[in-house]
Amino acid sequence: MMSSAGVDLVMRDPNNINDRVKVCFEDVLAEPEGGHSFDCVWANSYRCFECCKNCWYKLLTLFFGICIAMYWGYEFAVITFWHVWIYTPALRVYMIECGFLQKFWHSCLQCYLRPLFEACGYCFSSIRVTNSTE
Repeated sequence: MMSSAGVDLVMRDPNNINDRVKVCFEDVLAEPEGGHSFDCVWANSYRCFECCKNCWYKLLTLFFGICIAMYWGYEFAVITFWHVWIYTPALRVYMIECGFLQKFWHSCLQCYLRPLFEACGYCFSSIRVTNSTE
């Protein structure tokens, strides 16, 4: 069910980003075979666990949820601001400058060092190494 604000009030984790915190009674408390409490204790423990978990979660979100949501909204706004206005343009400038330096360095190597190393290669190309068995 979508509200007027565009928030799905039924499916609140459509991307399953919080699967790891889906905690049920059976995930926390389990009695092994041969070690069972009275059925009424087990059933009431289940009810108490679920009630306390749900009540405390709702109370915590009532008191802190909006403030924390505002903080995270601010945090992601700052991150977005830095990426849009600082990091991405700076990276683009860096890549442009590096492209120039890459071409300049490549030209220097091709013009000055390549002929030198090719000449050295020709000079040493006639050297042969043999192993003697003496």
